[in-house]
Amino acid sequence: MQPSQNTIPQRHTATFPITGPMAQLKQRMLDWANQFSILCFLDNNQYPSQHSRYECLLAVDARDTIVADDSGVDVLTRLQQLHDEKQDWLFGHIGYDYKNELEPKLTSAHAIKTGFSVFYFFIPQTVCYIDAGSQELTIATYNDPTAIYKAIMATQLTVSLPVLPKLHFSNVINKNGYITTIQKLRTHIGDGDCYEINFCNEGYCEKADVVPADVFKALNAISPAPFAAYYRVQDQYMMCASPERYLTKRGDKLLTQPIKGTARRDADPAKDEAIKDALRIDIKERAENVMIVDLMRNDLARVCALGTVQVDELYGIYTFPQVHQMISTVSGAMRHGMPFTDAIRHSFPMGSMTGAPKHKVMQLIEQYEHSRRELFSGTVGYITPDGDFDLNVVIRSIFYNAATKYLSYQTGGAITYDSDPAKEWDEMRLKAWALERIFS
Repeated sequence: MQPSQNTIPQRHTATFPITGPMAQLKQRMLDWANQFSILCFLDNNQYPSQHSRYECLLAVDARDTIVADDSGVDVLTRLQQLHDEKQDWLFGHIGYDYKNELEPKLTSAHAIKTGFSVFYFFIPQTVCYIDAGSQELTIATYNDPTAIYKAIMATQLTVSLPVLPKLHFSNVINKNGYITTIQKLRTHIGDGDCYEINFCNEGYCEKADVVPADVFKALNAISPAPFAAYYRVQDQYMMCASPERYLTKRGDKLLTQPIKGTARRDADPAKDEAIKDALRIDIKERAENVMIVDLMRNDLARVCALGTVQVDELYGIYTFPQVHQMISTVSGAMRHGMPFTDAIRHSFPMGSMTGAPKHKVMQLIEQYEHSRRELFSGTVGYITPDGDFDLNVVIRSIFYNAATKYLSYQTGGAITYDSDPAKEWDEMRLKAWALERIFS
């Protein structure tokens, strides 16, 4: 039985007009939030999308938390119970290694470096958000919304982008090792073990002395993305420029938008358009994309009403500041009465970051990759008081452990039998360069 509404503490909510440039308000929100040891800042970067509910969200200061533990109660079940009880906002993350809880035969043996918990959600003391297309800031808090608004607006603006230290990143797997591994993965595909596998490599820098908020500002300036995020849990930080949605729920509708297919940009408009057109008709990229679309259709079918799962868009080409991407959209109507967490349970980790069939390729990922993925290729996002949610895919991200000064990222790509190992290295490095360049 759910508690009656009058037993649930109510947030104080107020709305304030945005009187200046929205980018300046976002900067003030981020700088004000830096005083908190737990925060989540999500930025759509004004990308037009019929599926985006908010332009920007900020959550700070945890009132309550859900963390993976040894209680014996599944953490997604506890998350659903907390939401049912509190009927409040939740922000947080699910790390890739949560796969081991969903599939007990899977393991993760590589060392933990960034230190994020495998699962963490929090009910924030304060939520600030801007609806998509709106010119108003809403503050929902257990404190005084007007006082918070005044504190945000009093935050001093930085005139220019911060100057980051020059850092050199090392690859956990070098070029020869990467190419050799791709060849081994192609053998697995040829033998029928799998159809497609996402293979990644870590770049890292030890003893890195950086200001995480400055890193995010620099990354978001050169790679503004619709699922950008600045996320902190104590000493662990993530600076994310993800273009990819994992899963969103609005009412009974579920929608996922897997990305498979990447091409570089060119400064020459004619060449850039030619590269975009080539991506659209590339047989290998289309094969990668449709395999993941089929996987996501199958995942959604496990929780959606019969006959409602459909492909809204196949092979859509979208342009971002540094790359062109092939994105497809799959949707379905969730079965009545099913807990919203079941949609996550039956689709995580997202197929675009594993391959197919999912269980086998996750075993191969553990066998051939040299780093634990941790939060990379997991998800960060929000859950609303009414049980809707929007979760990203954690890619194009930099991770920082402030206690150990360990700075890292992971990049890779989908491997099929037709993959050219040398070109796969180049694609992985293209994605890595987009992250490394802010430190050079």
